[in-house]
Amino acid sequence: MDVYFLGTGAGMPTTKRNVTSMALRLYEERGTFWMFDCGEGTQHQVLRSPLKLSKCEFIFITHLHGDHLFGLPGLLSSRGHQGGTRPLTVFGPPGLGDYMKIVFQVSHSEVPYPLLIKEVDGGVIWSDDAFSVTALPLDHRVPCLGYRVQEKDRPGKLKFELLKEKGIPPGPVYGQLKQGLDVQLPDGEFLFAASVLGEPIPGRTVTILGDTRPCENAVRLARNANLLVHEATFMEDRVQHAHEFGHSTAKQAALAAERAGAKKLALTHFSSRYKDEEQLNELLTEAKEVFPESYLAEEFEAIEPA
Repeated sequence: MDVYFLGTGAGMPTTKRNVTSMALRLYEERGTFWMFDCGEGTQHQVLRSPLKLSKCEFIFITHLHGDHLFGLPGLLSSRGHQGGTRPLTVFGPPGLGDYMKIVFQVSHSEVPYPLLIKEVDGGVIWSDDAFSVTALPLDHRVPCLGYRVQEKDRPGKLKFELLKEKGIPPGPVYGQLKQGLDVQLPDGEFLFAASVLGEPIPGRTVTILGDTRPCENAVRLARNANLLVHEATFMEDRVQHAHEFGHSTAKQAALAAERAGAKKLALTHFSSRYKDEEQLNELLTEAKEVFPESYLAEEFEAIEPA
C-alpha cells in the first residue's frame, strides 16, 4: 500500500507540476489502485507512470472545482480504449452525476464497462471484508469531502513450527488457517485457527483530504492515521489569503496532523507562486517545525504509510 502522486499543484498546471490527482496503490492487497481526484491532464500523467487504467477500481472526487475534476471524462474514456473492462465506481459530492451526464451526452461518449457514479455527502460510503471508506465534509468554498481509507485488521502470521510439530504438511490447510478458518484434519481432530495464528496485524489507515480550511472533520478523518495527505497551498505568511480562498497553510496542515495523532504527513496542492525547490523546502521546513514526519509530495513518486 502506498500513495503515488500524479499531480501536486493547485489551481492550474505549471511546467513542473500538474493539478491534483493521486493513486492509492493496493496491488498486494487487491491487485488494483484507487484514484483520488482527477484534474485536467491526469490521463497524460498516467501514461508517464507505471499505472494501468485497467486496474483502476474506484475514483474518489473531493469536490467539483476544475483542478480536481476536469480530467475525469477523458480518463474514463481512455480507460475503455486501453482495455479496461472491470466495473468502475466514481464517488463524489452532489452534482457529480449531473456533470458526467451532460459531458457524456453532449460529447456522445460511451464506455465499454459498467460505470457507476455515486454521489455521497458523508458517513461510511463503501466497505467490504478488508477495507472501509468514510467521507466527511470539509470547509472549502464549495462542498468538499475528505476520505478515510481504513484497512481492517488482518489475521496474524501462521506458527509454522507448531504446525510441523503437529505433523501437518504445507498445503491447502495452511491457506484456510491463514484466513482464520478452523479446519478438520483427516483424523477427525479440529484445529482452531486462533491456536496457530499470531497476534492480528493492525490494519493501516490512509486519510486523503480535499481542499479545506482548518476544521474538526479534517482531524476526525485523520485520527491515528498512518498517512495523512493534506493540502498546503500557502505558507503561513499568507494565512489570511489561504482562509479567504478556503485553503490551508503548511503549518496548519502540520497542526492538523499533530492534533489527529497521525504518524506521517504528505503535503500537496502547492500554489504556483512557489516555483522552485528552495521555496518548497521552506514550506516543508514550516511544517516540520510543528510535525517532524512531514514530506513533500513529488509527482511520479510514492509515499508509504508509517
